[in-house]
Amino acid sequence: MSSDLQNASNSPGMKPTSGSRLRIVNLTRQTELAASAEVAGHSAARNKGLLGRTSLPEGEGLWIIPCESVHTFFMKFPIDLAYIDRKFIVKKVRSNVGPWRISGCFSAYSVIELPAGTVSRTQTVAGDKLELSPAEST
Repeated sequence: MSSDLQNASNSPGMKPTSGSRLRIVNLTRQTELAASAEVAGHSAARNKGLLGRTSLPEGEGLWIIPCESVHTFFMKFPIDLAYIDRKFIVKKVRSNVGPWRISGCFSAYSVIELPAGTVSRTQTVAGDKLELSPAEST
């Protein structure tokens, strides 16, 4: 496990691994961004991201760590982005980012890719505090 992932969680005792699933909650707004977000914490997973998928279902997401910029080249659907720092403070959000776009936030440590509309639905804005914890098993 990379040291980035070992230090990434703000849930006591949690050690996220690439491919594991997390629940992401906006503590500031008391809203849930994702019930089951996948962790992309190694090079291959970060490089692939959401490429090859035809959609990102409501309640899902992808946490790319570390990451300060993404592209949506070859993607088939729009996404929302929440850039966060090491303390899980939202640094920047972007809504409805369509295919063939580039987005970045150089003050971010990682990014959460979410279904389009999630940022608006949860009213997430820069400055909000997020909590990442293990997702419920189904």
